[in-house]
Amino acid sequence: MIIAQPNLRTVNVMRYIAPLREGGSLPALAEADDGFKYVLKFRGSGHGPKALIADLIGGEIARILGLRIPELVLANLDEAFGQTEADEEIQDLLQGSQGLNLALHFLSGAITFDPVVTTVSALLASQIVWLDAFIMNVDRTFRNTNMLMWGKELWLIDHGASLYFHHSWVDWENQAKSPFKLVKDHVLLPQAALLENVNTSFKEILTDDQLKNIVALIPDDWLQWEGVEETPEAIREVYASFLITRLRHSETFVKEAQNAR
Repeated sequence: MIIAQPNLRTVNVMRYIAPLREGGSLPALAEADDGFKYVLKFRGSGHGPKALIADLIGGEIARILGLRIPELVLANLDEAFGQTEADEEIQDLLQGSQGLNLALHFLSGAITFDPVVTTVSALLASQIVWLDAFIMNVDRTFRNTNMLMWGKELWLIDHGASLYFHHSWVDWENQAKSPFKLVKDHVLLPQAALLENVNTSFKEILTDDQLKNIVALIPDDWLQWEGVEETPEAIREVYASFLITRLRHSETFVKEAQNAR
Protein backbone atom coordinates (compact mmCIF):
# COMPACT_ATOMS: atom_id res chain seq x y z
CA MET A 1 0.00 0.00 0.00
CA ILE A 2 1.33 3.45 -0.95
CA ILE A 3 0.50 6.12 1.63
CA ALA A 4 0.72 9.76 0.56
CA GLN A 5 2.85 12.02 2.72
CA PRO A 6 0.74 14.32 4.89
CA ASN A 7 0.62 17.87 3.60
CA LEU A 8 -1.41 20.90 4.62
CA ARG A 9 -2.26 23.75 2.27
CA THR A 10 -2.22 27.30 3.61
CA VAL A 11 -5.10 29.65 2.77
CA ASN A 12 -5.83 33.25 3.67
CA VAL A 13 -9.13 34.01 5.37
CA MET A 14 -10.99 36.61 3.32
CA ARG A 15 -14.46 36.74 4.84
CA TYR A 16 -15.90 35.93 8.24
CA ILE A 17 -19.40 34.63 7.52
CA ALA A 18 -20.92 33.58 10.84
CA PRO A 19 -20.01 32.14 14.24
CA LEU A 20 -20.84 28.51 14.89
CA ARG A 21 -21.79 28.67 18.53
CA GLU A 22 -20.93 25.12 19.49
CA GLY A 23 -19.24 24.51 22.84
CA GLY A 24 -16.80 27.02 24.19
CA SER A 25 -14.42 27.30 21.25
CA LEU A 26 -16.67 29.49 19.04
CA PRO A 27 -15.51 28.26 15.61
CA ALA A 28 -16.73 30.16 12.58
CA LEU A 29 -17.82 29.65 9.02
CA ALA A 30 -15.41 31.61 6.83
CA GLU A 31 -14.39 31.97 3.19
CA ALA A 32 -10.77 31.77 2.06
CA ASP A 33 -8.87 33.09 -0.92
CA ASP A 34 -9.21 29.74 -2.74
CA GLY A 35 -12.97 30.32 -3.02
CA PHE A 36 -13.95 27.57 -0.59
CA LYS A 37 -15.76 27.81 2.72
CA TYR A 38 -14.21 26.43 5.89
CA VAL A 39 -15.02 25.81 9.51
CA LEU A 40 -12.36 27.94 11.16
CA LYS A 41 -10.84 26.93 14.51
CA PHE A 42 -9.14 29.78 16.35
CA ARG A 43 -5.83 29.62 18.18
CA GLY A 44 -7.09 32.36 20.51
CA SER A 45 -10.01 30.36 21.92
CA GLY A 46 -10.47 27.78 24.65
CA HIS A 47 -7.31 25.74 25.11
CA GLY A 48 -5.53 27.81 22.46
CA PRO A 49 -3.10 26.23 20.02
CA LYS A 50 -3.05 22.91 21.90
CA ALA A 51 -6.60 22.23 20.72
CA LEU A 52 -5.50 22.96 17.15
CA ILE A 53 -2.51 20.63 17.54
CA ALA A 54 -4.76 17.81 18.77
CA ASP A 55 -7.20 18.44 15.93
CA LEU A 56 -4.42 18.39 13.35
CA ILE A 57 -2.74 15.24 14.66
CA GLY A 58 -5.99 13.35 15.21
CA GLY A 59 -7.38 14.34 11.84
CA GLU A 60 -4.30 13.41 9.84
CA ILE A 61 -3.94 10.06 11.62
CA ALA A 62 -7.58 9.36 10.74
CA ARG A 63 -6.85 10.21 7.11
CA ILE A 64 -3.86 7.84 6.93
CA LEU A 65 -6.03 5.09 8.39
CA GLY A 66 -8.54 5.57 5.58
CA LEU A 67 -11.30 7.24 7.58
CA ARG A 68 -13.23 10.10 6.03
CA ILE A 69 -12.34 13.56 7.31
CA PRO A 70 -12.75 16.95 5.60
CA GLU A 71 -9.52 18.47 4.31
CA LEU A 72 -7.59 20.32 6.99
CA VAL A 73 -5.76 23.52 6.06
CA LEU A 74 -3.72 26.15 7.81
CA ALA A 75 -5.72 29.36 7.72
CA ASN A 76 -3.90 32.67 7.95
CA LEU A 77 -5.74 35.51 9.69
CA ASP A 78 -4.44 38.99 8.86
CA GLU A 79 -3.95 41.44 11.73
CA ALA A 80 -6.53 43.79 10.22
CA PHE A 81 -9.16 41.08 9.98
CA GLY A 82 -12.24 41.53 12.13
CA GLN A 83 -11.72 45.16 13.08
CA THR A 84 -15.21 45.98 11.85
CA GLU A 85 -16.84 43.10 13.76
CA ALA A 86 -19.55 44.50 16.05
CA ASP A 87 -19.56 41.64 18.56
CA GLU A 88 -16.82 42.40 21.09
CA GLU A 89 -16.36 38.75 22.04
CA ILE A 90 -15.83 37.76 18.42
CA GLN A 91 -13.60 40.78 17.76
CA ASP A 92 -11.36 39.83 20.71
CA LEU A 93 -11.24 36.25 19.44
CA LEU A 94 -10.23 37.36 15.95
CA GLN A 95 -7.57 39.77 17.17
CA GLY A 96 -6.19 37.11 19.51
CA SER A 97 -5.94 34.63 16.64
CA GLN A 98 -3.77 36.55 14.20
CA GLY A 99 -1.46 34.34 12.18
CA LEU A 100 -1.99 30.66 11.46
CA ASN A 101 -5.15 28.91 12.60
CA LEU A 102 -6.69 25.57 11.60
CA ALA A 103 -9.69 25.09 9.34
CA LEU A 104 -11.54 22.18 7.82
CA HIS A 105 -13.44 22.13 4.56
CA PHE A 106 -17.10 22.97 5.08
CA LEU A 107 -19.36 20.07 4.09
CA SER A 108 -22.41 21.94 2.87
CA GLY A 109 -25.63 20.11 3.61
CA ALA A 110 -24.08 17.65 6.05
CA ILE A 111 -26.18 16.56 9.03
CA THR A 112 -25.10 15.49 12.50
CA PHE A 113 -24.70 11.73 12.89
CA ASP A 114 -27.55 10.24 14.91
CA PRO A 115 -26.84 6.71 16.23
CA VAL A 116 -30.57 6.06 16.55
CA VAL A 117 -31.14 6.74 12.86
CA THR A 118 -27.93 5.42 11.28
CA THR A 119 -26.40 1.99 11.85
CA VAL A 120 -22.62 1.74 11.56
CA SER A 121 -20.92 -1.51 10.57
CA ALA A 122 -18.87 -3.39 13.15
CA LEU A 123 -15.72 -2.75 11.14
CA LEU A 124 -16.18 1.02 10.83
CA ALA A 125 -17.28 1.32 14.47
CA SER A 126 -14.20 -0.61 15.57
CA GLN A 127 -11.92 1.55 13.44
CA ILE A 128 -13.29 4.78 14.92
CA VAL A 129 -13.22 3.47 18.50
CA TRP A 130 -9.61 2.32 17.99
CA LEU A 131 -8.62 5.74 16.64
CA ASP A 132 -10.23 7.59 19.53
CA ALA A 133 -8.71 5.27 22.13
CA PHE A 134 -5.31 5.72 20.48
CA ILE A 135 -5.41 9.53 20.50
CA MET A 136 -7.39 9.64 23.77
CA ASN A 137 -10.32 11.55 22.29
CA VAL A 138 -12.85 12.27 25.05
CA ASP A 139 -15.40 13.86 22.74
CA ARG A 140 -17.21 11.23 20.65
CA THR A 141 -20.15 10.49 22.91
CA PHE A 142 -23.93 10.28 22.56
CA ARG A 143 -24.06 13.88 23.78
CA ASN A 144 -21.63 15.12 21.15
CA THR A 145 -20.82 12.61 18.41
CA ASN A 146 -18.53 14.87 16.34
CA MET A 147 -19.49 12.94 13.23
CA LEU A 148 -21.42 14.05 10.17
CA MET A 149 -23.39 12.28 7.47
CA TRP A 150 -22.52 13.73 4.06
CA GLY A 151 -23.01 12.08 0.70
CA LYS A 152 -24.46 9.06 2.55
CA GLU A 153 -21.05 8.52 4.19
CA LEU A 154 -19.81 9.01 7.73
CA TRP A 155 -17.27 11.82 8.23
CA LEU A 156 -15.23 12.55 11.34
CA ILE A 157 -14.73 16.08 12.64
CA ASP A 158 -13.17 17.83 15.63
CA HIS A 159 -10.39 15.98 17.44
CA GLY A 160 -9.42 19.01 19.52
CA ALA A 161 -10.21 17.25 22.82
CA SER A 162 -7.64 14.54 22.11
CA LEU A 163 -4.11 14.13 23.50
CA TYR A 164 -5.10 15.69 26.80
CA PHE A 165 -1.70 14.79 28.30
CA HIS A 166 -0.35 17.99 26.73
CA HIS A 167 -2.38 20.21 29.05
CA SER A 168 -0.24 19.14 32.01
CA TRP A 169 2.86 18.25 29.94
CA VAL A 170 4.21 15.90 32.61
CA ASP A 171 4.67 12.12 32.84
CA TRP A 172 3.86 11.61 29.16
CA GLU A 173 5.58 8.19 29.09
CA ASN A 174 3.17 6.63 31.59
CA GLN A 175 0.18 8.32 29.97
CA ALA A 176 1.22 6.89 26.60
CA LYS A 177 1.07 3.37 28.05
CA SER A 178 -2.18 3.87 29.93
CA PRO A 179 -5.63 2.51 29.00
CA PHE A 180 -8.28 4.97 27.88
CA LYS A 181 -10.97 4.50 30.51
CA LEU A 182 -13.32 7.07 28.99
CA VAL A 183 -13.79 4.78 26.00
CA LYS A 184 -16.76 3.42 27.97
CA ASP A 185 -18.70 6.54 26.88
CA HIS A 186 -17.91 6.18 23.16
CA VAL A 187 -21.03 6.40 21.02
CA LEU A 188 -19.92 3.54 18.73
CA LEU A 189 -18.53 1.18 21.36
CA PRO A 190 -21.58 -1.17 21.33
CA GLN A 191 -20.96 -1.89 17.62
CA ALA A 192 -17.15 -2.18 17.91
CA ALA A 193 -16.88 -5.97 17.80
CA LEU A 194 -13.72 -6.18 15.67
CA LEU A 195 -11.21 -4.28 17.77
CA GLU A 196 -8.53 -6.99 17.71
CA ASN A 197 -8.69 -7.25 13.92
CA VAL A 198 -8.53 -3.48 13.55
CA ASN A 199 -5.63 -3.28 15.98
CA THR A 200 -3.64 -5.69 13.84
CA SER A 201 -4.43 -3.94 10.55
CA PHE A 202 -3.93 -0.40 11.82
CA LYS A 203 -0.56 -1.24 13.39
CA GLU A 204 0.53 -2.46 9.96
CA ILE A 205 -0.53 0.83 8.37
CA LEU A 206 0.87 3.32 10.88
CA THR A 207 4.65 3.65 10.97
CA ASP A 208 6.97 5.69 13.16
CA ASP A 209 7.93 7.84 10.17
CA GLN A 210 4.29 8.57 9.33
CA LEU A 211 3.60 9.71 12.88
CA LYS A 212 6.73 11.87 12.85
CA ASN A 213 5.69 13.40 9.52
CA ILE A 214 2.27 14.32 10.90
CA VAL A 215 3.81 15.91 14.01
CA ALA A 216 6.21 17.84 11.75
CA LEU A 217 3.19 19.68 10.28
CA ILE A 218 2.66 21.61 13.54
CA PRO A 219 3.63 25.27 12.94
CA ASP A 220 6.37 26.68 15.17
CA ASP A 221 4.17 29.49 16.47
CA TRP A 222 1.70 26.94 17.89
CA LEU A 223 4.54 25.65 20.05
CA GLN A 224 5.45 28.80 21.95
CA TRP A 225 3.94 27.89 25.31
CA GLU A 226 4.03 29.95 28.45
CA GLY A 227 5.93 28.17 31.20
CA VAL A 228 7.48 25.59 28.86
CA GLU A 229 11.17 25.95 28.11
CA GLU A 230 11.47 23.34 25.34
CA THR A 231 12.05 24.46 21.77
CA PRO A 232 9.36 23.76 19.15
CA GLU A 233 11.45 20.89 17.84
CA ALA A 234 11.78 19.37 21.31
CA ILE A 235 8.02 19.64 21.83
CA ARG A 236 7.43 17.88 18.49
CA GLU A 237 9.74 15.09 19.62
CA VAL A 238 7.58 14.57 22.72
CA TYR A 239 4.40 14.35 20.63
CA ALA A 240 6.03 11.87 18.24
CA SER A 241 7.43 9.78 21.09
CA PHE A 242 4.05 9.74 22.82
CA LEU A 243 2.30 8.47 19.70
CA ILE A 244 4.96 5.88 18.87
CA THR A 245 4.99 4.58 22.45
CA ARG A 246 1.20 4.44 22.59
CA LEU A 247 1.02 2.53 19.31
CA ARG A 248 3.46 -0.06 20.63
CA HIS A 249 1.26 -0.56 23.69
CA SER A 250 -2.05 -0.54 21.80
CA GLU A 251 -3.13 -3.83 23.36
CA THR A 252 -3.62 -1.92 26.62
CA PHE A 253 -6.29 0.42 25.28
CA VAL A 254 -7.82 -2.26 23.08
CA LYS A 255 -8.31 -4.52 26.10
CA GLU A 256 -9.86 -1.60 28.02
CA ALA A 257 -12.35 -1.03 25.20
CA GLN A 258 -13.21 -4.72 24.99
CA ASN A 259 -13.80 -4.87 28.75
CA ALA A 260 -15.99 -1.76 28.56
CA ARG A 261 -18.20 -3.46 25.94
